[in-house]
Amino acid sequence: MGKKISTQILTLMALCIVLNIVGGHLALYLHLVIYLDTIGTILSAALLGPVAALIVGFLTALINGLTGDLFSIYYMPSQLIVALVAGVMFRRISIQNKKSLWWLAFIISLPATIVSTVITVILFHGITSSGSSSLVQIMSGFGMNQALAVFLVQVGTDYIDRLIGIYIVAVIYIIMKKRMMIHR
Repeated sequence: MGKKISTQILTLMALCIVLNIVGGHLALYLHLVIYLDTIGTILSAALLGPVAALIVGFLTALINGLTGDLFSIYYMPSQLIVALVAGVMFRRISIQNKKSLWWLAFIISLPATIVSTVITVILFHGITSSGSSSLVQIMSGFGMNQALAVFLVQVGTDYIDRLIGIYIVAVIYIIMKKRMMIHR
C-alpha cells in the first residue's frame, strides 16, 4: 500500500472487510468447523500488501466482535498474524502459481494456529463459538490433554480454512488483475 490511498484502495479494503464479516458470520451461524473470516484479509494481502491486510484484519475482528461474535476481538492477534504473514509471502510468491498454494496455506496458518491455540486454552479453556469446539470436546472426552486437543483441531481447521481462502483469493486475484490495474 503506497503513500497515497485512493478511493479504489479504500473500496477494496472495505470489500475485503465485508468478505471477512460475511464469511465469519456464515461459519458461526452454520456451526462450521472452519472459520471463513480471513478470506478478505488474505485477498487484501495479495492485492494491496501487508499494511492494508493488517488494517482489514484489525477492523474485521473489531466489527465481528461488536456485531455478533465477541470471541473475534480476542482472536484479533491471529487475524493480524494471518495478515502479516500473507502480506509478506505474497511479496515473494505469486498467488497465480497454483502448485504452491497448498504449502502457502500451511505457512500462513501455522503461526496463527499457535496464537489461536494459546488464546483458546488460556482464555476459553477449549470452548469457543466455533464449530470446532465440539471436536475439541470429543477429543478431550476420550482422555486427550485439552491443550493438545485444541492444537490438533486448530492445525487441521486453520489449514483447511486458509487453503480454501487462498484458493478463493487466487481465483478472485486472477479475475481482478485482468479487469483492473491493481499494483501492490
